[in-house]
Amino acid sequence: MNISDYIWLIPALPLMTFLIISVFARKLSNTFTSILAVLSVSVSALLTIITGIGLLKDNSGSMVYSDYIYTWMSIGGFDVSVSFLLDPLSLVFCFVITFVGALIHIYSVEFMQGDEGFSRFFAYMNLFVGSMLILVLADNLLLLYLGWEGVGLCSYLLIGFWYKDPKNVAAANKAFIVTRIGDTAMILGIFMLMSQFGTLNIREIMQNASESWKTGSPVAITTASLLLIGALGKSAQLPLHTWLPDAMAGPSPVSALIHAATMVTAGVYLITRTHTLFILAPVVMTIIAAIGAITLIMAGTSALFQTDLKRILAYSTISQIGYMFLAIGIGAWSASVFHFMTHAFFKALLFLAGGAVIHLLNDEHNIFKMGGLRKKMQFVYITFLTGAASLAALPFITAGFYSKDEIIWFGWAGERGSPALWLAGITGSFLTSLYIFRLVFVVFFGNENAEHVHRAGRIIKVPIAILAFFSIFAGFIEMPGNISHVHLLSDFVNNTLPGIVITANEKSEVFFQLISAIIAIGGTLLAWFLFGKKRVVTPQYNTGFSRFFHNGWEIDTIYNTLVVRPYRWLAEINRNDFLDNINRIISVIASFLNRIMSLSQNGQLRWYVLFVTIGVFVILAFMLSI
Repeated sequence: MNISDYIWLIPALPLMTFLIISVFARKLSNTFTSILAVLSVSVSALLTIITGIGLLKDNSGSMVYSDYIYTWMSIGGFDVSVSFLLDPLSLVFCFVITFVGALIHIYSVEFMQGDEGFSRFFAYMNLFVGSMLILVLADNLLLLYLGWEGVGLCSYLLIGFWYKDPKNVAAANKAFIVTRIGDTAMILGIFMLMSQFGTLNIREIMQNASESWKTGSPVAITTASLLLIGALGKSAQLPLHTWLPDAMAGPSPVSALIHAATMVTAGVYLITRTHTLFILAPVVMTIIAAIGAITLIMAGTSALFQTDLKRILAYSTISQIGYMFLAIGIGAWSASVFHFMTHAFFKALLFLAGGAVIHLLNDEHNIFKMGGLRKKMQFVYITFLTGAASLAALPFITAGFYSKDEIIWFGWAGERGSPALWLAGITGSFLTSLYIFRLVFVVFFGNENAEHVHRAGRIIKVPIAILAFFSIFAGFIEMPGNISHVHLLSDFVNNTLPGIVITANEKSEVFFQLISAIIAIGGTLLAWFLFGKKRVVTPQYNTGFSRFFHNGWEIDTIYNTLVVRPYRWLAEINRNDFLDNINRIISVIASFLNRIMSLSQNGQLRWYVLFVTIGVFVILAFMLSI
């Protein structure tokens, strides 16, 4: 059996586990359910590593494995197959999804212990991982869209997992509706590509587009724009980002999975996978860079004024994906993938460690009601501090520094870079170090406000420790040219993606590195000066700029004023139109027929015997008459 024959098993194992748990949930113990769920994702991670090694040893030079399963549909010469494509790009995403996903599953075993929806939780989580793997491995846009919608469905189910709370249901509905806007635009873009090229195979579309479309042509711009809108919805970028902070309604492992390894990076993958279309639409590339720059600043300022631990991390996710979009917009494709990878490690770490804090403090979310926890939660404190340092891009010792600094440098030195984009990147870096160490100092330093502090078990500690390790050392696979000539990731990914053109003097990179280092350290020191002292009072963000930033630049308010309320007003006016009356008449008729038919089901045996006898005589009479 060739290594490529294993590819289908990578998404199949989590999906099969989802089916088993869903069907036999009542018969399976929680222990067996958790073992099955963890084992399936872990084996998928192992298979990813095995196929990845085979890809690296491939002597053909193509660096592509294809695995055809069967023909999904064939209509008039139009064929769509269930087949998978593994290349350097999809391999990196598969590794992060399965590896980080396996660690989150392990963590969840202890975190969800005792929850009445234990089996349901792991069924959803495995469906989530399986759907994301289909998305990144699909070799055609229809199969990719199947995984895309599967991820959207799972996000709805997991965000609203504790559905007895109306706020959780509202958050799930919001995520589902907002992302539907992007998904609608995306499917229109897929229809356009199908009408243009008569195929949905991604490689064929990219080749045909590069050969038949001119750079800047209207059809290239329109198609790229539609796909971009889809990416904005899934990756929570302006203006379709508002669902993500509310998605914190789900359990902390869900937040780690959505915000680190899966759903929010789907948009990044979509654009990088179809990069040829975007290169043919330079104006869309410029828009992507602008959206990323504005989003990372918007989210950074909003995070600085939050009091809920998980909402701070949620806005942080929006900001960091803004960096990925900024990198894509300037053509730094490998830098975007690099930051995706490091971000998955340190953001999953922050959510799991932060979730441990919340879990061990009896579900307390307000950071100003915590305080002084570094002595009571030493392990969680050290690991959370590691993730915070990587997120803040503290220089030379964290993975986040190498991936984020690379994007900031390319924002200046790249062919499509500009001083404005560099300034946005460096400003976002300062905000990041300020808000994340504000969180660290308020939660782990100062007065001890928490009365009941539990201890984390081994099952929670192991995945957190592994993620802390990678949050430091994962950055060393891609080093700046003035420090080392190690470029393992970019050399690998650039077999699939184009490289970036540098126009600035590369000797000046050290100067920009020093600026990045000073900015990151400066934000940390300012956070200590402002929040490192003993503070126990929760700040009130009720007026002026503080309220504006606390409410995420009031974008939800704008949507409610311009869209939600007018729509509800029109719905109320149109409530009793003739279509509603038709439906009402149908329901009345159905109820009437139901009452008549129910007379034959009255539970009295003699009536049943009578009706059966009458039926027999009617049938015999009919047969004798013919």
